[in-house]
Amino acid sequence: MKLKNINIEERMKHYNVPGLSITLLEGCKISGTENYGLLEVESYRKVNEDSSFSACSISKFLTGMLAMKLVEEGLFNLDIDVNESLVSWKVPVNDFTKNKKVTLRNLLSHQSGIKDPEGSFFELNSNIGIPSMVEIFEGKTPYCKVPIDVKCEPESEFHYSDAGFCIIQQLIEDVMEKPFHQVMNEQIFEPLGMANSQFHTTMLEVDRQNFSCGHNKNGELVEGKYPIYPYPAASGLWTTSLDLAALVLELMNAVKGESKVGISESLAKGMITPQRGKSWTGLGVFLEGSEKELEITSLGWGVGFQCMMVAFPYLGKGAVIMTNAELGVHQLEGIIGEIYKSLLS
Repeated sequence: MKLKNINIEERMKHYNVPGLSITLLEGCKISGTENYGLLEVESYRKVNEDSSFSACSISKFLTGMLAMKLVEEGLFNLDIDVNESLVSWKVPVNDFTKNKKVTLRNLLSHQSGIKDPEGSFFELNSNIGIPSMVEIFEGKTPYCKVPIDVKCEPESEFHYSDAGFCIIQQLIEDVMEKPFHQVMNEQIFEPLGMANSQFHTTMLEVDRQNFSCGHNKNGELVEGKYPIYPYPAASGLWTTSLDLAALVLELMNAVKGESKVGISESLAKGMITPQRGKSWTGLGVFLEGSEKELEITSLGWGVGFQCMMVAFPYLGKGAVIMTNAELGVHQLEGIIGEIYKSLLS
């Protein structure tokens, strides 16, 4: 994929976007990285290839890849009741779970019947502190004020769900008996050389030199400068466009049977196959088109940041676009959309 007919610096100015990083993939290889602007408005800190942005919900694509790896190892099964493996908390049994149980496949494809309560899963508030996943599930924290349960029969409806990915995180921690971030480091980050990728529940331990601040649609710093989401599997990833591109490349290679982390061709293809009759949802990614023209996407949108991963796995091309401004409109309606369209033109 190549950038055509777009003056990125001019468009950044138009949209009040202080900083932007793009990594392109072509021929199943990383073909280049371009970095623009500043990590913090009115500072001297320039965006470079080691600059970390909040990836927000692109974390779900990463979690999907980890889940595939653990399924491959026989530690998980996509199609059994997750309550068989959950220890710290169980999905409450109710009328909706009588005939169909919640599975890992359901959670990864947002078809578990779980709906996020209104006003839940906002950014970390240091006055409230960091919630445990179990506190979230039980509705005992301001981040999620009502208990999580199944609101319709699994596989009957699609509901985009952060809670579902929090359950996946708890499932991984219960089975692996390790913190989620440690499992991710061992299974994904280290094998793929994703040295600039991490989950943080506080910015105190971070070398801020390479961390981007968040900005609003006017290009002004957001409150707290570094918004954090305390739900690693759902939205907690901080990473670079280059590291994310390495993850996209791993999926492309796995689809060809050449995975570095050990995901089989069949499981990789399963990840990018429509789930339970819903043409647009795979496992941790979203889908458009079919066969050779299949397009997969993952979007991140949080306080101060917007980003996008797009890939055509069977054509061996893709792009990761990360920005440090939240424009108040869908990614495809702002600068990310303009860049995306220029790549496809």
